[in-house]
Amino acid sequence: MQRAVSSDAAPPEEEAYSHAVEANGFVFTAGQVHVTPDGELVEGSVAARTHQIMENLESILTAAGTGFENVVKTTAYFTDVDEFAAMDEAYAEYFEGPPPARDVVEVRALPAGATIELVMVATTE
Repeated sequence: MQRAVSSDAAPPEEEAYSHAVEANGFVFTAGQVHVTPDGELVEGSVAARTHQIMENLESILTAAGTGFENVVKTTAYFTDVDEFAAMDEAYAEYFEGPPPARDVVEVRALPAGATIELVMVATTE
């Protein structure tokens, strides 16, 4: 059984996707970029952009009844992979214990003019 998950504290969902889907004990988030819940693109430092993404993801995971402590996999997309080290420093603030497995991918472009996008998979345990 699948259940769509939505959070008012994350940027609004577009017509063809859910913030996350819960299925078989896992929560699969949609990619989140550094956009505020009211649709404004966060500019500035890599840390500021990363914190906005993590706030969006935290609200979605919370709506699904889980949190960063249950994240098992993250995929990070960058338009400039040279921003990875600065993103990693801010990202690490959200995890205690062993960090989740992670892929890092450099891409040509991301939605809304963003430069970083994160996707997470978490358990519901």
